[in-house]
Amino acid sequence: MNPASQPIMQLRRISKRFGATQALDDVSLDIYPGEVQALIGENGAGKSTLIKIMTGIYQPDQGEMRLEGRPIKVRNSQEAQVYGIAAIYQEPMVFPDLNVAENIFISHRDFGPLVRWKEMHRRAEAILAQLDVRLDVRQPARGLTLAAQQVVEIAKAISLDARVLIMDEPTASLSAHEVRQLFLLVERLRKKGVAVLFIGHRLEEVFEIADRITILRDGKLIASHLASEGVSAEQVIREMVGREVEEFFAKTTAERGDIALTVENLGKRGVFSGIHFQVRRGEVLGFAGLVGSRRTDVGLALFGIEPADEGRIILDGQEVEIRSSRQALEHGVAYMSEDRRQLGLVLPMSITANITLPTLRSYLNGLGLVQRQKEKSVAEKFKERLSIRAPSVEAPVAQLSGGNQQKVMLAKWLNAGPKVLILDEPTRGIDVGAKAEVHQLVDELAEQGLAIIVISSDLPEVLSMCDRILVMREGRQMGVFSRDEATQEVIMTAAMGQNNAVAEGAS
Repeated sequence: MNPASQPIMQLRRISKRFGATQALDDVSLDIYPGEVQALIGENGAGKSTLIKIMTGIYQPDQGEMRLEGRPIKVRNSQEAQVYGIAAIYQEPMVFPDLNVAENIFISHRDFGPLVRWKEMHRRAEAILAQLDVRLDVRQPARGLTLAAQQVVEIAKAISLDARVLIMDEPTASLSAHEVRQLFLLVERLRKKGVAVLFIGHRLEEVFEIADRITILRDGKLIASHLASEGVSAEQVIREMVGREVEEFFAKTTAERGDIALTVENLGKRGVFSGIHFQVRRGEVLGFAGLVGSRRTDVGLALFGIEPADEGRIILDGQEVEIRSSRQALEHGVAYMSEDRRQLGLVLPMSITANITLPTLRSYLNGLGLVQRQKEKSVAEKFKERLSIRAPSVEAPVAQLSGGNQQKVMLAKWLNAGPKVLILDEPTRGIDVGAKAEVHQLVDELAEQGLAIIVISSDLPEVLSMCDRILVMREGRQMGVFSRDEATQEVIMTAAMGQNNAVAEGAS
């Protein structure tokens, strides 16, 4: 990347307001060919709004965009394509019943009234060859992994001669190996002279891939640094959140109470087996392991969504049977899914409706009608307690930032009054500031006597949040380590099956 080169795209004094919310305030940005520019900031900082203006989904209230020095107006996504501006997102938007080649050329109109199938397949293979990727272009997209779907989206952008490629959290649902493959593709795009705008929340990835790091906060441009200038992670975090971050994920140790949950020899045929542990009130137990370790499957079994075939679940000293989520809630077990958009929340519904959904029966009057004021009162309390940033509790959840959506999902399950709370990837897809807030909430809940299980693929998070860590590998329990014993090396050694650790189990 040559810092002296001319920008291919310039955004000048862009502003956008939604009602009382100033989403963008006088933001100017230069985007250079052959450069990866990371755009980072807390949820609600204005990143998504800026992307939507660049791709024609929104129109700015003020400001202008320039392409190669000429002013342009992008009124819709089709015009964005004409200008060579393309975007790929965290969840790839492929058509599952079309094959790879059809998905790559879905936006093209240059094949004439009759599709020339051999020509389409040949061109699709040529584009994938440029990326050094092997995919069967005749394969239906339905069978592709998320990583392969991302490749198809990138190939689609190349087929449209994209000169500016926006990548919005493309690694959020990928394994470490898949992230590595994606970064190799980004490097090839960079060498071809494509300008890449990379939006991400994982700072280690940002520092690995970015030539330039640009920070937004509260709709304003705070800073833009060349990575070669040696900017530190601490400085970037400070600019993102607007304050000093000392021991950002520090944990306080709550006083442990009685045993809330005991699991003995829990198993599900072909999935996991031999799981045994205890969790006390006031304790946070982490579940760690590599992709495919089946941590989530244990959580789903404890919540009754995918019930176990064998073993015992003991709550407050009494053995219970959990064959459904309703039974789990009746016994005081709640599970917060890792997928808030598909499984955790009903996005078009209000904050109030989402919070009260699992316990809706308790809001019915004698005639079976919902007591709206009672619902709203509860939602208001959680909005204040969890610092949910929203204009009102009647706002649709879809309008909230990722961090605030996560808080609504947490409020939803806290409202059920659980004794044991299972949090599956509680900070996935949210920024560093929102992560700190979630960590603090977990700390406070533990201090209040809740027994908490945290399932996370973020190893530093597990180490910072948890009192003990249970490590799994391919459906088997490899060990349980105390906070004093646990280090990244110890946990990864167990997760990779390189030790003979004996689990503490019921200790």
